[in-house]
Amino acid sequence: MTAPTPALNNPALSSEARNLHWLLTNLVEEVPGLLSVAVVSSDGLLLLSSDPGRNTETPVDRSGGPKGSSADLATIVSGVGSLTIGAAKLMDGGGVKQTMVAMEEGSVFIMSISDGSLLGVHATPDCDMSVVAYHMALFVGRAGHVLTPELRSELRQSMESAR
Repeated sequence: MTAPTPALNNPALSSEARNLHWLLTNLVEEVPGLLSVAVVSSDGLLLLSSDPGRNTETPVDRSGGPKGSSADLATIVSGVGSLTIGAAKLMDGGGVKQTMVAMEEGSVFIMSISDGSLLGVHATPDCDMSVVAYHMALFVGRAGHVLTPELRSELRQSMESAR
């Protein structure tokens, strides 16, 4: 997967937004086997994506992830995240920290971020699950405290303008 870099040099973004893009780039570059990564708001909107086409004007080969798109991953993350939160409430299980779906041809990992947003990763079937989970936890720990309502709004606007 190609790491997302165009947003890192975008002077229109705040330093906090550029920092989150940098954190996502590091996650993508450091963890082998990742196909797609998405950060989704608590209301299901895509905030941040590893899809390099989201922040560029040029067409991108989208053959790598689920249907090739982080937007598809965001939809899956939002739905599965909502389902597991509902299940945890029904079972009096407390907050959901992490969800993993293992499939024959890959895995989907979903981790809660402190503000109700979710980090979702689609990975190859041969990925090291413990490495993926570890790096996701690092991202969540670093991103959780800066993902303010103002920053979420800025990220949403940035994603909408990239369409």
